[in-house]
Amino acid sequence: MKVLVLGHMGMLGSDIVLRLGLSYDVVGKDIEEFDITSLDDCRRVVNEVSPDVVINTTGFTDVDGCESKQEQCFSVNAEGVKNLAITCRDEDIKVVHFSTDYVFDGSKGEPYTEDDPCKPINTYGQSKLQGERYLQEYAKNYLLIRTAWLYGKHGKNFVNTIIKKAEDEGALRVVDDQVGSPTYTVDLSAAVHLLIEGNYSGVYHVTNRGNCSWYEFAVKILEYANIGDIAVEPVTSNTFKRPAKRPHQSVLGCGKFTRTTQKTMRFWQIALKDYVNRLNC
Repeated sequence: MKVLVLGHMGMLGSDIVLRLGLSYDVVGKDIEEFDITSLDDCRRVVNEVSPDVVINTTGFTDVDGCESKQEQCFSVNAEGVKNLAITCRDEDIKVVHFSTDYVFDGSKGEPYTEDDPCKPINTYGQSKLQGERYLQEYAKNYLLIRTAWLYGKHGKNFVNTIIKKAEDEGALRVVDDQVGSPTYTVDLSAAVHLLIEGNYSGVYHVTNRGNCSWYEFAVKILEYANIGDIAVEPVTSNTFKRPAKRPHQSVLGCGKFTRTTQKTMRFWQIALKDYVNRLNC
């Protein structure tokens, strides 16, 4: 099987290339080599590679930046997905795409299932939802994976930010009224491998197991990084005046993934400890 990974130099894309490269012929392309907002460019790069599966890890992921750059945000996260879906449909290729917990408003009070109605409360979530709709409308064979709170070796992420801030500033204030599931890109890549290997399609939620607030996440990061004597103050979201609203509880229920693959994801604490240990290697 030949797999084309778009955005292969990014945080998720790089780990997917490493994981799938163990089993398949994997080719990576990134922003310097193609423009996802161009239908002609999508067709060109797909025709050059002639893959059996295309995995799209590209995206405009600056949540606050999306509020002031709405046109660019929708161009990449929605129109780009439409271009890719049309291209893969015409060439009879399976397309794997990633979405976010931010397509939900966070008011449910319990984990969201794949069938729950989407009600995004910020531009980023709206653009990702439109991308989902385009994928489902135009792709003939697709796998849509919603995930959340990603961190990994090859990109800017919350874990590295907390460690650096603790070392530089000596005290932290972190919101405790937003709850989700931190997800390690290495674990997500393994889940993607399982879903592709099983030739599954449709919508799946995939995160590491369990959930926490950003504050609880930060405390664990410092614990595993052996950074002591750092004051971490829990604060409300209103403390930081940010352009984009965030859902208060956007935990994704991953029961469908477990029932389908007969596998469970690692608890987020175990995955985090593994990541932090690798940082020190």
